Amino acid sequence: MIELSTISGLLFGFALYYPLFMAYLWMAGALIYYFHWERKELGTNPSSDSPPPPVTILVPCHNEADNIRETLEQLLRQNYPSFEIIAINDASTDETEELLDQLAKEHEQIRVVHFKHNMGKATALNMGAIASKNEFLICIDGDALLDEDATLWIMKHFSNGPRVGAVTGNPRIRTRSSLLGKIQVGEFSAIVGLIKRAQRVYGRIFTVSGVVAGFRKAALHRVGYWSTDMITDDIDVSWKLQLDHWDIRFEPKAMCWILMPETYSGLLRQRIRWAQGGVEVLIKYFSNFGLWKSRRMWMVFIEFITSVFWSFSIVVTILLWGAGFFLDLPEEIRIHSLLPSWGGVLLGITCLLQFAISLSIESRYEKNIWKYYFWMVWFPIAYWTINVIAVVIGLPRALLRKKGTNAIWVSPDRGIHEK
Repeated sequence: MIELSTISGLLFGFALYYPLFMAYLWMAGALIYYFHWERKELGTNPSSDSPPPPVTILVPCHNEADNIRETLEQLLRQNYPSFEIIAINDASTDETEELLDQLAKEHEQIRVVHFKHNMGKATALNMGAIASKNEFLICIDGDALLDEDATLWIMKHFSNGPRVGAVTGNPRIRTRSSLLGKIQVGEFSAIVGLIKRAQRVYGRIFTVSGVVAGFRKAALHRVGYWSTDMITDDIDVSWKLQLDHWDIRFEPKAMCWILMPETYSGLLRQRIRWAQGGVEVLIKYFSNFGLWKSRRMWMVFIEFITSVFWSFSIVVTILLWGAGFFLDLPEEIRIHSLLPSWGGVLLGITCLLQFAISLSIESRYEKNIWKYYFWMVWFPIAYWTINVIAVVIGLPRALLRKKGTNAIWVSPDRGIHEK
């Protein structure tokens, strides 16, 4: 029989060393990506031997009256020879409908579809895909600002890769007036961008960005487009495409400026939704895990399952620390302090190294991003805590959610706008 001290040692060691291992894995992958692909294209422009194909930009909207005019007028500035914009109004209760109709009258490139009932983002995207005239789709949120060259950079991958089913862009944070906003600037650069680069090297990407991504309609048609019953349609469509052997690529130069929560309650709701959606997708496609033809997705499966287990190992550690104040626990499982020991110091140094590598890469696209470096010292406290809580709440929600229920959306926390 395995001794209690052995079990507790493995559990506590895993809680410490798993994020260390993954940090160095992501750093190595991102550096390979940068030196193999990204560095060669710095300062260049996307080019093609033939005229690029026409594109449809889909913009699903729900209560976007505060942002939709700015979003669509920015889209009209795309440096791309042929594109149309389809805005899908999903039963907004504010002035979104009137604004969209007005914009459609002002600009012939804009078409509008209105839903009478809230059907959800996936249904809106499906309707937009059906209504589109073109084979290639760029999907962005109704409160995002797409960089003028983003479509060109995304389409470069489709032109050069017949098996490319989707291309995920590079979200950049607009809301930076609070501590959480500043940390998210670093998170999307030092964590999200780093991981997507590494996953591109290691084989498969966990998910396209829900706020900015390009799709090949033929690939979507093969997999049944977006699933209307999944909380996170972006994760679901990413797994569907890759399990059908389509390639997904990351394009760091396809930048899109987005609004994010700047309150703990708003951020927690968002992360619970992400965690729940990830577990739902894992459950849905778990039967593919043991198939040899799905082997390139194995690392995605394993990493996600392991990250969920790590969240619960952190919870067990905290509970044992708290129980030690009230119960006479065996010494083998007693946690004397949550303050960093040498292992915590090593983890902190690793985090700062990870942030430095990523910001060095991302500074090619955003000149003043280094000023957020030292805000990132709060990342482990602010975000690991929130993400652990999100997984603990999101897992049972995913298990208990009624299958086949349409996933409608509610207007999210979009942060504190700077004047």
